[in-house]
Parts: sequence; structure tokens; C-alpha cells
Amino acid sequence: MAQEALLIIDMSNDFVADDGSLTAGRAAQQIVPYIVHLAKQTLADGQVVAICMDTHQPNDDHFREWPPHNVEGAWGHQVYGELGEWYDSVKGDPNVWFIPKTSYNAFYQTGLADKLRECGVNTVHITGVCTDICDFMTAAGAYDEGFKTVAHRRGCATFTNHHDTFLHQMTVCFHTELVD
Repeated sequence: MAQEALLIIDMSNDFVADDGSLTAGRAAQQIVPYIVHLAKQTLADGQVVAICMDTHQPNDDHFREWPPHNVEGAWGHQVYGELGEWYDSVKGDPNVWFIPKTSYNAFYQTGLADKLRECGVNTVHITGVCTDICDFMTAAGAYDEGFKTVAHRRGCATFTNHHDTFLHQMTVCFHTELVD
């Protein structure tokens, strides 16, 4: 049986909370219930849920381009709100993974592709923030690794007005299936 995985991209306090240092704010907050629902369903179906989290050290060179954010161990790096509560309740489940990443692409130097292949996963569902940065680059990484990609319109958000444009680009460039 073909396996699927839900990828939850960068749903941290710094990217979602009102006072996060690089927040998508209300747009990101509105997708949380949908992602929690998907995560619960995915896990109930015996599939993998991977929380792929932007992770930095305090003096990271990345902060030349962006304000400091998602510093490992800090409040801003924690999984946001109701999603964080769900994650805390299932942390020990072998089908729930926390994947730290230092690139926009959750597949870049994280071992994610190998772990997914070991589980027989051939399709990844993309949710989280930001549609036009890390979600898009993760779709590219998944495509390059040979995975079928599905993006959830109601499960992705960004702080720009490029949400729909980048979802469309995923369908064109990476043959991503788009679901509402």
C-alpha cells in the first residue's frame, strides 16, 4: 500500500504568533485548525506527520537577510498554539517526527527523503508557512527527490499577496496536486 506523509512547515511561534519576529500573523493563525485536523487524521490512518521546523543558532548568518527567528530552544522556535498542544500530546508516537531544517527546503540536508522512503512514503502533503518561500521550496525538494506532492490551499499561508501565485507555480513546475 502506498504511504503518504503530512509535512507541516514552519508553524512556529515566530512565524505564526502575533508577536513572532517574522510572523505571517492572522493568515497563518487561520490555517491552524485545518492543519490540526489533517494531522489527527493522518496519524489515525497510520501515516507519517513530519513537523519540519526552521532552526537556527543565535549567531546564524541567516540573520543578515532576516530578523532573528526560530532560535533553537527559544519561545519563537516552539510549535504554535493548538498545533503545539497536539504535537506535545503525540511526541512519543513513532509516526510523528520533528525535522529541524536550516534551509527553505525541508529536504535539504535533513535526511527527510531517506526517512520517508524507509517508511514507503511516495506522496507528501504540504501545509504551513510561507507559501511563497518554504512551502514552495519544499515542494521543489520533494519533486527533486521523486515524491508526488499535494499542496493544501487551506493549509498554507504567507505574509505576502503571492499565496495563489505560488500555489499555481507548484502545480506548473512540480506537478503538485492542489486541494482545498
